[in-house]
Amino acid sequence: MRKSGILLPVFSLPGEFGIGCFSDEAYGFIDFLKGAGQSCWQILPLGPTGYGDSPYQAFSTFAGNPYFIDLKQLIKQGLLSEEECAGAHLGEDPGQVDYGKLFTNRMPLLEKAYSRSRHQGTMEFERFREQNAFWLSDYALFMAVKDFYGGAPLSVWDSAIAAHEREAVRIWGEKLADKVGFYEYIQYEFSREWKALKEYAGRSGIQIIGDIPIYVSADSSDFWANRELFQLDARGMVRMIAGVPPDGFSADGQVWGNPLYNWEVHEKTGYEWWIRRIGKCLELYDVIRIDHFRGFDEYFAIPAEAGTAKNGHWEKGPGIRLFKAIEENYGRISIIAEDLGYVTDSVRQLVKDTGFPNMKILEFAFDSRDSTGAQEYLPYTYGSNCVVYTGTHDNETLRGWIDNILPEELETVKDYLDVRTEDPMEIVDKMIRMGMSSVAELCVIPLQDYLGLDNTARMNQPSTFGTNWKWRASEKDLSEELLEKIRKLTVLYGREPG
Repeated sequence: MRKSGILLPVFSLPGEFGIGCFSDEAYGFIDFLKGAGQSCWQILPLGPTGYGDSPYQAFSTFAGNPYFIDLKQLIKQGLLSEEECAGAHLGEDPGQVDYGKLFTNRMPLLEKAYSRSRHQGTMEFERFREQNAFWLSDYALFMAVKDFYGGAPLSVWDSAIAAHEREAVRIWGEKLADKVGFYEYIQYEFSREWKALKEYAGRSGIQIIGDIPIYVSADSSDFWANRELFQLDARGMVRMIAGVPPDGFSADGQVWGNPLYNWEVHEKTGYEWWIRRIGKCLELYDVIRIDHFRGFDEYFAIPAEAGTAKNGHWEKGPGIRLFKAIEENYGRISIIAEDLGYVTDSVRQLVKDTGFPNMKILEFAFDSRDSTGAQEYLPYTYGSNCVVYTGTHDNETLRGWIDNILPEELETVKDYLDVRTEDPMEIVDKMIRMGMSSVAELCVIPLQDYLGLDNTARMNQPSTFGTNWKWRASEKDLSEELLEKIRKLTVLYGREPG
């Protein structure tokens, strides 16, 4: 069935208190999607963010971001006052997330709510702890110890707790019991609020497309509590890290810094950790987009001490074996394979073997630096089993892209779209139409592109820090005029719900 949706991270929702969250505005956005004839809401990873504020470098792949907890719901529960929330100084600009102020001022509000809550011992809370025991206690202790050390990474912790030694875990768990309890509580509240929002989306006919990174952060409870699952040296230190090789876009490649998996160990366990990870995602989302899918075929391994990716090399991933194990546990599930970047025949074969839809990015179709690979992003080359985007969270906005591409590339775009004016907004509109009219079963458009915003609304510029993951929509952006425009396109190209 042909469908369409909008890409908008939770943190980009409008609303009070410094960041988009599970507030009335989130429910309002679902109403907007339904009114616009959409079937899907695509978000970014929901995990608790650390240094750099990237949702792709979370403190846990299982936990939720405490910033997304709706303070108004805590007010309704009698755990916070309106005065406490209004006076918390969570950011001055409603169009930008100020992560520094959130870190300084929002967490103390949640601690107040925790101290006043009567959740402990309730059947609902104990059921939540039991159902999430395989990750929750490790995450809560990891964060409690991290707070004890002023947010410092594992390298400066006491060696015994840094190594996750059993006795150290017991001692520190008792020592920091109240802080551990706090982190368990905010995960419980996150889960309760997200479950209600997701159920509302389901009743409204909106599927949630969630996003999971292939890798976890070295500064995470996932790595801390499961070191045997990663490539380590004889000293127990990270041996190889993730990234991508040099190419026409980056002379040094990219060094991401994530520890690489020891796939032999994963296979011996029957891929238990991955199966649990996917199981958690199935609770949170209706469809799972797996970032950097090509890493399951082959992944780029860089020595941990390297400053660039120039001395890295390719290693074989688990391939189809992992996905067969997942299917044996959960049956056929909805996954989108993010197969962007350096794509080989073996990557294409893995995507084909899984049967998952892959991704097509319209901005890539006109890149003169990749004249051979670019063609596969032009709609006339598509099969129906794919998802088409104008761009992703890592790309320029469409308007920003139009402003910055080479003159000869712009001429090719105008010829392809049959645009005869100099108005960039006509190109934006026709690029969106090109995606919506394609044979792709699903078309997802970032909200910034529907709004025609320039790169001041860009979500992320890879390999840069300090300016990313901040853009927020306003209430006036989600106008009735925009709703009708999107609905008209959706109906015109046969993507409205049946």
